[in-house]
Amino acid sequence: MKTVLVVDDEFSIALLLEAVLEDEGFRVITAANGRQALERMAEIRPNLIISDFMMPLMDGAAFGRAVRSDPAHLQTPIIMTSGLPESTIRERFEGHDAFLRKPFFEPALLKAVADALGR
Repeated sequence: MKTVLVVDDEFSIALLLEAVLEDEGFRVITAANGRQALERMAEIRPNLIISDFMMPLMDGAAFGRAVRSDPAHLQTPIIMTSGLPESTIRERFEGHDAFLRKPFFEPALLKAVADALGR
């Protein structure tokens, strides 16, 4: 069973992503910000990270840079989500593998997950 780390400060979005991904057979771990996500990553090794960009304490850019600086997670795919355009995200963090603009629909999410995991 593949593990997905969902990082989003909006509880309703994290809960929705968790439900959709668990229905698809994934184990889902959630975190409310980048700092909490890094703590969770010390305990688990996710196969995929889905992270919001705008979050308190540690935003998606800082979190993404921290993930990419760890040799153990260099190859872990990151899907970045935001209501902002991807060009704005890339100005602060270029290390994501895919981007979903909020609001997104379930088929787009599942396609991005499948593509990121090479399914």
